[in-house]
Amino acid sequence: MLDFDLARLYHCVNGTKTINQAVKRHINRFPERFMFKLNEYEYEKLQSQIGTAKFNMVRTLPFAFTEQGVAMLATVLRTSVAEEMSIKIMDAFVSMRHYLNENKDIYKSLNSINNKLVEYDEKFDLIFSSFKDKSNYLFLNGEKYDSYSLMIDIFNRSKKEIIVIDNYVDKNLLDILSKTNKTIEVVINKYNRNDYSKYIEQYHNVELIINNNFHDRFIIIDRKELYHCGASFKDLGVKCFVINRIDDENVLNTLLKEIKEV
Repeated sequence: MLDFDLARLYHCVNGTKTINQAVKRHINRFPERFMFKLNEYEYEKLQSQIGTAKFNMVRTLPFAFTEQGVAMLATVLRTSVAEEMSIKIMDAFVSMRHYLNENKDIYKSLNSINNKLVEYDEKFDLIFSSFKDKSNYLFLNGEKYDSYSLMIDIFNRSKKEIIVIDNYVDKNLLDILSKTNKTIEVVINKYNRNDYSKYIEQYHNVELIINNNFHDRFIIIDRKELYHCGASFKDLGVKCFVINRIDDENVLNTLLKEIKEV
């Protein structure tokens, strides 16, 4: 599949630019057997066969993604439909395995079907290994928008309540909080009184809780999901840091108890 078709499939707002940026950040996951650039002959041949308007609008030679590349791309894109499309790809692989098992007679020998099953097993291993890190996000220095975008995505998971733990709150965090209409508790040590006073004149969704017991930054969604952030929310994208989800219920309950005891 070509990059501009995939950009439409994954609802990339910036088109192939989003695809290219995601691949660049994870270039080690896209060897040539996953993704390659069409040469002029291949592009002209494909254009003559299909002859659609979108080919005429392409200014540079497009990238083509193999089946493995399409599956891998689904694991590194952070669009609203990426996870849904990833699940559909996994379902397609499962269906293929069932088809191969149920139609062994169409192959000339058991060797052929076994080779196919081994091939798909390798693809499963590759995709599952990528999904294991789906709850961990590494941001490099300068990736301010990407880290900001993920923060908004995390907040949007909330149905009712968000708890933010950060030692310092200023305009940067308040700008993010203004994007949600959920009830928000911000556990802090200190804050910019001028920024906060202006904020509450317009928005009424934030309550401050002064607590000096926390060093790290956390986000708690509906008292059920816990995220740890390696950087202060006012410094998102300034330096390399990680946001990761913590699935340990004991850690979540301990944090909630620590907040309550203030």
